Amino acid sequence: MLDKGIQNALAVYYLLVALLNLGFALWWYKAGKNSLAALVWTVVSGVFLVHALLYLTHAGPILPIGMRTFTTWIMGLYGGQMGPILYVSLSVLGFVILLIFRRFFVQPNIAWAVLQLSLLAAGWAMTDEEFQKILLKPDNVPIPMLIYSVGFFTWVALYRAVQNDDRIRRGEPVLEKIDDEKVLVWPDLVYTELICMIIAVFALIIWAVVLKAPLEQPATSAKAPNPSKAPWYFLGLQEMLVYYDPWMAGVVLPTMIIIGLIAIPYIDFNRQGNGYFSFTERWFAVSIFMFGFVVLWVTLIVLGTFLRGPNWNFFGPFEYWDPHKVLPLNNVNLSEMFWLNMFHMPLEDFKVRFGNFFGPIIRELPGIILVLLYLFALPPLLARTVMRGFFLRMGFVRFIILVTLIQFMAALPIKMVLRWILNLKYIVAIPEIFFNI
Repeated sequence: MLDKGIQNALAVYYLLVALLNLGFALWWYKAGKNSLAALVWTVVSGVFLVHALLYLTHAGPILPIGMRTFTTWIMGLYGGQMGPILYVSLSVLGFVILLIFRRFFVQPNIAWAVLQLSLLAAGWAMTDEEFQKILLKPDNVPIPMLIYSVGFFTWVALYRAVQNDDRIRRGEPVLEKIDDEKVLVWPDLVYTELICMIIAVFALIIWAVVLKAPLEQPATSAKAPNPSKAPWYFLGLQEMLVYYDPWMAGVVLPTMIIIGLIAIPYIDFNRQGNGYFSFTERWFAVSIFMFGFVVLWVTLIVLGTFLRGPNWNFFGPFEYWDPHKVLPLNNVNLSEMFWLNMFHMPLEDFKVRFGNFFGPIIRELPGIILVLLYLFALPPLLARTVMRGFFLRMGFVRFIILVTLIQFMAALPIKMVLRWILNLKYIVAIPEIFFNI
């Protein structure tokens, strides 16, 4: 039986969503653009209103047990690795579909329909006790706001980009040139910022009163929380630790991200699309930036927040966070796969034959060669093939900087795929000097 407090909260939630749809329907009706859309969203508003009345009378529907069981089962396939594989693969696939069919998804009715389906699914999911525990933790409450805000601003950017691309194709000025009215910093901008600051402070005060700070017991080395998680904005880095050593996940990759953001204006040769939204004119830059931010950062934050439980194991959205859950992973290094599995040569023999200095280097030689080929042979190959146009227009220095930054960004999904398919832990593993890749 669903808790009455949760049912009352869901009743309020569905009522607000019903009013939201009713307002959208009235907008279509008053605009006089599409009376059919106004009728459709009025009906959708009625559906959410029926949900609100059902939960208000404590007779609301709950998530079917079969859905929970199926989700938990499919996430646990492939030795428990199907969960992250499926999550990341669907994220990448969804991102690619969004960019390819952007003209379809940026239509207001289509985008609104996707939003309503997500709100309906979220409401149904909240009827699951395990999902409630995860979502209603004070630390996790802001994350849904992050998800929907990123989705909204992504839609706005693509919507304006599609509009501008159509206008450019017709020989018309872009929207930003039409709305190029200048305003004074004082008093126009300052007054607007002051009002926004007052509203933000008011909202934060209400938030602080209603949602208590998640303070725990004083820190002690005798008892560490399980799972031990960083703040939400660092969970993407913590997720990288599953696939890389701390020096890579916590130092090298974040440093390359910062350097890349700084270097973008200096290495970009494309002068089109400056000062206005456009996808056609800047498809490469927009796609790379959005992939790095949305797929390799926001989705990893969501993964680390809602789907990583005790012992940093992956748990389905409706799965109990069992602290005793054990997933045996037969992780191997590339040197083991090469020398031990292919040539049946024990790795311990390398130190005996070649000494403590040269032994580890020769042992890890396959991985070292592979990394060097990736870093130094791939850029010239790209310059002569698929990225030849970039090389001719950018020049040697800027092209090498661009490709190097892309290589470091691509290193994370490459390592994730190798870990899932081959259980590959390290390409180069030299624990003698704490150097692992």
